[in-house]
Amino acid sequence: MFPWFAIGHMTPFLHLSNKLAEYGHKITFLIPKKAKHQLEHLLLYPSLITLHPITIPHVHPLPPGIETASEIPLHLNNHLATALDLTRPEVESFIITLQPKPHVLFYDMAYWVPEIASKLQIKSVCYNVVCAASLAIALVPALNVGRYQPFTEEDVAKPPPGYPSSNVVFHGPEARSLLFLGLEFGSGLTFYDRMSTALKSCDAIAIRTCREIEDNFCNYISSQYNKPVLLTGPVLPETNNNNPLEARWAEWLSRFEPNSVVFCAFGSQFILEKDQFQELLLGFEMTMVPFLVALKPPQGCGSVEEALPEGFKERVGERGVVHGGWVQQPLILAHPSVGCFVNHCGFGSMWESLMAESQIVMVPQLGDQILNTRLMSGELVVGVEVERTENGWVSKESLCKAIKSVMGEDSEVGCLVRNNHANWRQIMVSQGFMRGYIDSFVKDLELLMG
Repeated sequence: MFPWFAIGHMTPFLHLSNKLAEYGHKITFLIPKKAKHQLEHLLLYPSLITLHPITIPHVHPLPPGIETASEIPLHLNNHLATALDLTRPEVESFIITLQPKPHVLFYDMAYWVPEIASKLQIKSVCYNVVCAASLAIALVPALNVGRYQPFTEEDVAKPPPGYPSSNVVFHGPEARSLLFLGLEFGSGLTFYDRMSTALKSCDAIAIRTCREIEDNFCNYISSQYNKPVLLTGPVLPETNNNNPLEARWAEWLSRFEPNSVVFCAFGSQFILEKDQFQELLLGFEMTMVPFLVALKPPQGCGSVEEALPEGFKERVGERGVVHGGWVQQPLILAHPSVGCFVNHCGFGSMWESLMAESQIVMVPQLGDQILNTRLMSGELVVGVEVERTENGWVSKESLCKAIKSVMGEDSEVGCLVRNNHANWRQIMVSQGFMRGYIDSFVKDLELLMG
């Protein structure tokens, strides 16, 4: 396993490793040294899964010692991708000496892994932890944009020919969020070039999704790349009773009625501007319901406390908590007091929100998150996206309106998304659902190896 150096990529790779280890497979997981300590607690089969640390070269202008995407702002990820590519000699040397020789190499951003695999007669699988709808609209060869050329809004605003949905598309200024595809991501190549090469060069494409939700997109990708598309299902870990919810959150949540608390989290990378951060907090205040907000301090602030709106703490009292650090998101979502999950609709949060009983409000920030949101609000109709102003701003009024629309007992929209969400959740929590996907995935890998 060799995932991109971001927690949102390494974690699902490790969850998949745990599932494969259940079948007795041995896995070697290549990982930055710092991330090894961050992820060790997720390891369920240490006798079968080895976390092997690799050295991440320093690349200017990254600060010394940077190894993962969560340590830097988004605009510096380009340089971390260069560092990823510079690990190739170490990675190749290690794989050559690994005994017994591996049967399969899993990767995502390291587009050069198939070249190593081919030389060693090893199968390569490009494992994608974003939704198939996102891969289909952003990375299929049908986009037909010349290499190393910047994309225009016109290039990315309309879906490629044959794209199987009218709901999962970009509208107006949102197309700008896909322009990153044409920007450099690593020395000498664009993000689009990196990912399209990764997908074209592998023996099989794997996606963390299920056919019940994205069958048409998976078929489309398979036809475009002329490769087998293997699905792992959601690959969410079972609740670990040895790792309960932190006492401070369990105690605070227990003060409130069932389904009454709004929980908000936007992932490990995205950092809001101070004005937008404050506007969101005022929106939570306007709801008049209890809320727990877990967001990184906004740009230019050392803590969330110094970024709070004037008088905010006094007005909300014990009803609202704003936390600037990491929280146990799945365990908080499982608490009976939580009735609404406001999230950025990263793919991990998307699956966790579908599996939870709380209602879903989405505030996507980046291209793939917007596509995930379109899937949730347009295709599945299980949640509500917060309306934005023309300049992309989320107002306190629009956030409050979205939350009330899904939590209100008499809300027509709330009734619709609650019923749809309950139906989809019932499918995914049904006995054998996730196990069936892993069973099939293992059989597909065996077929791939011949």
